[in-house]
Amino acid sequence: MKYTKEAGILWRTYVAPSGQADTVQGELIRAIEKLRDEAQRNGNINWRRDHEIMVEFVRDTLLRSGLFEESADAEIRSDIEKLMDAEHPITSDEPYDRLTDRIVEWSQSHPDPVSHPHDPELHI
Repeated sequence: MKYTKEAGILWRTYVAPSGQADTVQGELIRAIEKLRDEAQRNGNINWRRDHEIMVEFVRDTLLRSGLFEESADAEIRSDIEKLMDAEHPITSDEPYDRLTDRIVEWSQSHPDPVSHPHDPELHI
């Protein structure tokens, strides 16, 4: 991961002690870490619609931003596709780290907090 320090700052600055973050920056980093934890610690045994919502939020936010080059978009799509396959949990750090780097880059391009309305369908 290129942006370990920056990712930690995003977490400490924007992620709430529990529940959804109030900013897009915080919700992006919270989502990717929740997904990493579920796959690596639990083998996706607790995978449910909440996890799909988080994957879709990360995917849509990053890809709709127009921030990344075509090759980066393709890499994001590939990593997201792997995470969506709940039957085959990704337990290596690589796709989560790549997505975290993209989240940091997205956040750097949005230096001011971007309001995140809480999703009433998301319960984790």
